[in-house]
Amino acid sequence: MNQFQITDWDDAYSNAAHIPDSDRWPGEWIELAARYRADARCELDIAYGDHARQVYDLFLPEDEPAGLLVFIHGGYWLDFDKSYWSHLAKGAVDSGCAVAVPSYVLCPEAGIGDIASMVGAAIRHAADNITGPLVLTGHSAGGHLAASMVCDGSPLPLEVRQRIVHTVSISGLHDLRPLLKTQMNDRLKLTDREATQLSPALKTPDPRCRLTACVGQAERPEFLRQSQLIANVWRGLGAWTQCIIAPDRHHFDVIDGLCDPQSLLVKTALAHLPLAPPDIQA
Repeated sequence: MNQFQITDWDDAYSNAAHIPDSDRWPGEWIELAARYRADARCELDIAYGDHARQVYDLFLPEDEPAGLLVFIHGGYWLDFDKSYWSHLAKGAVDSGCAVAVPSYVLCPEAGIGDIASMVGAAIRHAADNITGPLVLTGHSAGGHLAASMVCDGSPLPLEVRQRIVHTVSISGLHDLRPLLKTQMNDRLKLTDREATQLSPALKTPDPRCRLTACVGQAERPEFLRQSQLIANVWRGLGAWTQCIIAPDRHHFDVIDGLCDPQSLLVKTALAHLPLAPPDIQA
């Protein structure tokens, strides 16, 4: 059995330092996203609040949407915006879904609890525009925010939560307490109490919750543990859960499957929609 004690928490949660040529990824994301927006059926910069960052982009299929998928971006609640991730809508859009990609106000201007409320407002607004079932997904900090929508303390009203058929947290952060030991908390400004209150793995999931935690096999051990943790704990509280470890994927490319309607990630995310192949449904 592998047993060890973590002494360097900054390294434990440092992704770029452990991915070859990691500095190339943000530029590639921006290029791919801009190229997809140029050809997609989309409505850009839909306001869901008063702040300049409280906007989302909505990507639409050719026919009437079979439902709505919301993708919530990561960046440790500190970096990025919706413009980096438009191309990740392609797999779901090509499968017949509408896709909303929101931005939100970043830390330290906003706290993580405030960000969760903003994401809830974005989901409510998009759900008012697109009828049918909802699928929530998010990457890294976005995985935390997606999971936060389907457990105690969710900012979503009951009528919206009842439409959620699947939540997919990709490399999500589900227990925030370890981040108290990192230098990034100088900007996150999490207190001990907030780290506990805002951790989905320490909350009770909605009774109807279906959660998939997906993580790359080549990720930092803490990200594998965080994904396995929420799947294990929430299953013990009665939720339908699964944990998928994607072979040969690291923190930056584990999301690439969202671009491909034939990928396991897209088929898994949409498994509980009418358009999903029967052999994928659970």
